[in-house]
Amino acid sequence: MRIAVTGGNGDMGRNLIPYLLGQNHTVVSIDRALPATRTQGVDNLIADTRDFGQFVASIRGCDALIHLAAIRAPVNHPDPVVYADNTIGSYNALSAAATLGIKRICMASSINAIGGAFSRSPRYDYFPVDEQHPTYAEDPYSLSKWVLEQQGDAFARRYEWMTIASLRFHWLVGERAVAVQNTNAMGAIAIHHLWGYTLLNEASRSCLLSLTADFTGHEVFYIIAPNTPIDQPSAKLAHDHYPQTEIRKELANNAGFFNCAKAERILGLKHQEN
Repeated sequence: MRIAVTGGNGDMGRNLIPYLLGQNHTVVSIDRALPATRTQGVDNLIADTRDFGQFVASIRGCDALIHLAAIRAPVNHPDPVVYADNTIGSYNALSAAATLGIKRICMASSINAIGGAFSRSPRYDYFPVDEQHPTYAEDPYSLSKWVLEQQGDAFARRYEWMTIASLRFHWLVGERAVAVQNTNAMGAIAIHHLWGYTLLNEASRSCLLSLTADFTGHEVFYIIAPNTPIDQPSAKLAHDHYPQTEIRKELANNAGFFNCAKAERILGLKHQEN
């Protein structure tokens, strides 16, 4: 396939593009600037995903689209900018794909689509969290990711030939050791986002699987490591920090707080830990 990747210069893009090339695909990498070095098999284009015309021109001739470009946290930018940039970019991604007849779209969502790391006091109704959990998003970044998913639902209703995946990634790291080393130092942030992480290699693998898996319409998937990166038992963490939250499935040992069974069932992805 010829696959367009927005945000190709970012951390995720720099991991994803070599993976796609290794799987014998060609890539159109789209960002606001050219990368420092060029890679064979990659067409690098400058485009602003907030500009619909530029977006359409940049992905013309592609078979699939992976939309990564976004402001990644509600810091360093005013709240309205975070929300507007992210939601306009995701809408343009879907609209540009629909305009050009591109059937397969993957979008980078976040565990924060339901609220979490950036919430004042996160609310989780049950553990482990699955894709049916309601949203309590309150900050502009988290709200933008929830809206991204609602946009996916809307386009799938309007264009029944489109297949759209929204992948809820966590803290993206290159290896588990990084998560182990840094989680304890995070303090309240780790508590808010439920002590999780996503390996970059597994995130890349999930993107490609979402473009080839046998499903229709729009689906949301958690892509999270199966275990927390800390030694404390998960059941104790839940008891100490979320005593009112219902436990629907045993949190044995350091089991993760997110249910990723849907990704394994539909995408064929079982997140590896190393």
